[in-house]
Amino acid sequence: MFTKILIANRGEIACRVAATARRLGIKTVAVYSAADANAKHVAVCDEAVLIGPAAAKESYLCGDKIIAAAKATGAQAIHPGYGFLSENAGFADACAEAGLVFIGPPASAMRAMGSKSAAKQLMEKANVPLVPGYHGEQQDADFLHAQADRIGYPVLLKASAGGGGKGMRVVENSAQFKDALASCKREAISSFGDDKVLAEKYLQRPRHIEIQVFADTRGNCIYLFERDCSVQRRHQKVLEEAPAPGMTAERRAAMGEAAVAAARAVGYVGAGTVEFIANQDGTFYFMEMNTRLQVEHPVTEMITGTDLVAWQLRVAAGEPLPKQQHELTINGHAIEARIYAENPEKGFLPSIGTLRHLGTPDAVSFELGGAASAPAAVRIDSGVRAGDAISPFYDPMIAKLIVWGADRKQALARMAQALAQYHIVGLHTNIAFLKRLVEGQPFANADLDTGLIDRHHTTLFPAAQPAPAAALALAADALLADERTHAADPWARTTGWRMNQSYVRKIAFADEHTSYDTSITYRPDGCLFSTADDSLQLGDQANRGTVLRDGDTFHVFSNGAHYQLVWNDPMAHAGETEAEGGRLTAPMPGKVVAVLASKGQTVKKGEALVIMEAMKMEHTIAAPHDGTVNDILYNVGDQVADGAPLLDFQAA
Repeated sequence: MFTKILIANRGEIACRVAATARRLGIKTVAVYSAADANAKHVAVCDEAVLIGPAAAKESYLCGDKIIAAAKATGAQAIHPGYGFLSENAGFADACAEAGLVFIGPPASAMRAMGSKSAAKQLMEKANVPLVPGYHGEQQDADFLHAQADRIGYPVLLKASAGGGGKGMRVVENSAQFKDALASCKREAISSFGDDKVLAEKYLQRPRHIEIQVFADTRGNCIYLFERDCSVQRRHQKVLEEAPAPGMTAERRAAMGEAAVAAARAVGYVGAGTVEFIANQDGTFYFMEMNTRLQVEHPVTEMITGTDLVAWQLRVAAGEPLPKQQHELTINGHAIEARIYAENPEKGFLPSIGTLRHLGTPDAVSFELGGAASAPAAVRIDSGVRAGDAISPFYDPMIAKLIVWGADRKQALARMAQALAQYHIVGLHTNIAFLKRLVEGQPFANADLDTGLIDRHHTTLFPAAQPAPAAALALAADALLADERTHAADPWARTTGWRMNQSYVRKIAFADEHTSYDTSITYRPDGCLFSTADDSLQLGDQANRGTVLRDGDTFHVFSNGAHYQLVWNDPMAHAGETEAEGGRLTAPMPGKVVAVLASKGQTVKKGEALVIMEAMKMEHTIAAPHDGTVNDILYNVGDQVADGAPLLDFQAA
């Protein structure tokens, strides 16, 4: 076994690998960019080496720098995690040339599976089921059109070298084909430098089911059952679970054996995932193979009582697989939710900022309970801590929340409860969206397919509702408690005492949708809280919740919901007059790439004014009303902070 490894990654996967290495007595070396100098993965490793600036292409994607760091620190092997260089065959070759063990599959296996077209030709020879389609080298537009007509519409065009949903188009009929092909090829060459495409029959309401495979250097290859990853947005997974609901023993064995055949066909070694697209009737087809550890591997660990990273280390060191197929069994049910810094209500726009507060449900870290025979109910894999920043340079994942239950019903209940206990202040998250998803009837009833989110958009994205009276009461109570705590001067106390009458105090809150006029009536027997249409006695009614104050913003977590209420402090604004017009602000840190309006210009509601680039996406800032642009505050090329006003705007 190795005595020291370098982890060529960051965030939660680097922390996850380090946890297993520590348990096995293996020392770890972290690499980090300038943006990650104070990151959690740097703190949890034994050593750390700076490898470059914040941009991944100048740090985490620089294989030569990573290999140099491994050699300098005496590491014997490199674990690539997932993403970055994990499926880079050239990097695996470079590690071998430098005398380092690459903790992953052979470069030849990565190359074989790196091209979707070539991989499907290999799978066809290995008798692995394939979706009807064309996966060859001929790329003439008329030829491909004829193949699509032969397959039958709808047809899915897919970039051969693609991933992440880029270079994919669904073609509904023959008349749409040539335009869709041209668009698909443009996106493919831009994203991957290769415009080859394949054409396949587009399945209606498919499920995404993947099989975890593992092979050693001694000819052993097994499967550790399946994961259902059907719940997706833009071809990216949101929830994953194991085992797949409704899976029969016969179908499980057939899919597992097909996955093993796929792995053997390319001489695979280590952890890998064979992904299948499955019809509702149980038929399934090979889609692709991920030649690395998957983000969702914890659900497999939870139901099999295994540590897949430990298996990776043992196999890479030349040891045999710890278990054979007949020794593996399924215990219970596990679900994983990916908690992201993003705003689902705004098209899942990434949210950048500081984790000013991070409250989590009671959970175990992996090294304490992940591989036990009786799994912990809740596990959290995370690469951030309270006070850390989510930057625009990397994936905005905050954590993976994994729960285990004796059955799916218990796992669902535990996930809903854990999401309700996850409290984050400082940026937008998808926690409320995940809770609606988990508690909704489609997911609860296992009515799964890759279009679930789109099909139930209205339910999953309900219209904004005003904050309930109970949430306003909790915020008001927290405000009063703060005032009592900080009022050292008896004359400054806000107890509301009056000799012969009650005192009514007005407190104004607002959120991004509306404002709330509330009042507190101080009485000898307690305080009466009231709004325009409701009232309750603070001393009598038990309103449970957590309130976190951030300046004048009160974050109320109650009944699984999160309300952000801004207090209008009359003393803070004394003497101010209400500003007319408004300022349009940046939705996140980024760069101004276009200014479409000019000073003094009259514009109509919805007219594009400024375009920003952030997180590799363009964001258009539009006029909220008819009006006039009074001033432009940034020029093209300027870097802009989150929430910074971009221009002065006068409403008509």
